[in-house]
Amino acid sequence: MSTKFVLLATLVIISLASCQKDTVIQPQSNQVTTNIARTESITTLSESFETGSKSAYAAANVSLTSGSWYFDDALIGNTSSDPRNGVASVRIRNTGQISMNFNAAGGAQTIKVSHAVYGSDGSSTWQLWVSTDGGSTYTQTGGTITTSSSSLQIATFTVNIAGSYRLSIRKISGGSNRINIDDVIVTTGDTDTTSADDSNLLLGNPSNAQPSIVLTQNYLKDQKYYIESYNSVRGEPNWVSWHIASADLGSAARQDNFRADATLPSGWYQVGANSYSGSGFDRGHNCPSADRTSTVDANSATFLMSNMIPQAPQNNQQTWANMENYVRSLVTAGNEAYVIMGSYGTGGTGSNGSANTINNGNVTVPSNVWKVVVVLPNGNGDLARISSSTRVIAVNTPNINTLNTDWKTYRTSVDAIEAATGYDLLSAVPANIQAVIEAKVDNL
Repeated sequence: MSTKFVLLATLVIISLASCQKDTVIQPQSNQVTTNIARTESITTLSESFETGSKSAYAAANVSLTSGSWYFDDALIGNTSSDPRNGVASVRIRNTGQISMNFNAAGGAQTIKVSHAVYGSDGSSTWQLWVSTDGGSTYTQTGGTITTSSSSLQIATFTVNIAGSYRLSIRKISGGSNRINIDDVIVTTGDTDTTSADDSNLLLGNPSNAQPSIVLTQNYLKDQKYYIESYNSVRGEPNWVSWHIASADLGSAARQDNFRADATLPSGWYQVGANSYSGSGFDRGHNCPSADRTSTVDANSATFLMSNMIPQAPQNNQQTWANMENYVRSLVTAGNEAYVIMGSYGTGGTGSNGSANTINNGNVTVPSNVWKVVVVLPNGNGDLARISSSTRVIAVNTPNINTLNTDWKTYRTSVDAIEAATGYDLLSAVPANIQAVIEAKVDNL
C-alpha cells in the first residue's frame, strides 16, 4: 500500500450568512497513506429552512436565508412529525414543489438534499430540476429519488454548472403522502474520492453524517488522519473511521498534547484537556495514538479531545489496548486494516464508581464501546477485494472497570452492533457480501 497516494476532498463548513474557503493542506513528504491532500471546496448555496414561516399549503413565496423560494403544496413544518435538523424543514404533499426565485452564483458540482417521510406516511418519489437560464427552462438532474424512511437521508447529485443556477425540488408520486426536505447544500471545486484506496471513509458513512453546522449530533469532521461523526450534545464522537497501513506505523513519539478542538463550529462547547480530571475515567482515544506514528503531526492529531470518550481505565488501558496492539500486529505482518470505532448508551463505571456524565454534564459517559476491523492483505483496489471470506472483527464491550482483559471475550457480529446503534456499517460494500460478513462472529 506504500505506493498509493490518495486525494480526499473536504467539504467546507459555511455559515448561513457567509462563505469561507478551506485551506489547502499539503501531505507530509514521507506520509503516503491516510495523510490526505485536499482540494479547495466552496459552498455556493446552503439552505436549512430555519428562518422561513409558512403554515399553509397554498402556493406562495417564502423568504429564507438564501433568498426567496416559491412553495406550491408545501409549507414549513416544525412539528414532532416533521423530520428535521434544527427546528424546521419543508413539508410537501401531492405533486407539490419548492423552487428558487433567485439565481445562485458560483456554479455547482455537488448538490446534497436531506429527505424523509412525514410522520407515518407511506413512500413517495421526487426529482431535482435545475435551471441555468434564470428559471426560463428546467432540466431534471440525476435519477428519481424514493423517500421511504422516517429518518432524514441524504440524496447526492453530481452536476457540472459553471455559472448561475436555480433549483426546483418536485414531488412526483405518492399522492397525499407527505415528504420533508431539509438542508440543501451545493458545493463546487469538490472532488469526492472517498471511494479511493486507503480513504478513511472507504467502507461508508455509518450515520450519513454531513459537515453541516445544524447537525449538532451528527457532524462530519475530517481530521486529516481520521474522519468522525461528532456529537456536540454528548461532547464526543459517535464514531471514528480510519485506515491503517504499514506506512502509518513509524517512529514518531507519543505527543500527549491533549487539547480542545478549536476547529469545531463557533458556539459549540469545546471539551478541554482537563475536562475528565477527577472523573475516574480515562481520556480514551477512538483513533489510537499508536496507529498514527508516521509523523509528529499525525500523532498529534489523535490527541484532540474530539477524538476522546470517557473510558473506564481497565477498559482503555488493558482490554482495548490489547486489541489495538493485535490489529497493528496484523498490519506489520503484511495486511492493511479499515477500522471504525464508536460508543453508545449512557452510564459507565470508572475507578470512582458509576456516572452518566462528567464535566458538569458536558460530556456523556457511554455505556458501551465498539469497534469493527476489516482486514485485507496488502494490495490495490481494496473495496473490490472485500469478499464473503474477508476477515471482519467486531467487538462490543461494556464501559466498566471490571471487564475481562481479553478482548476476544467480547467479539460479536457487525449486525449486532448495527442493531444496538442504528448505524449502517460497511455500507459501501456490495449488499450480498455485507449480508455474509456482517453476520459472522470472528473466531481466529
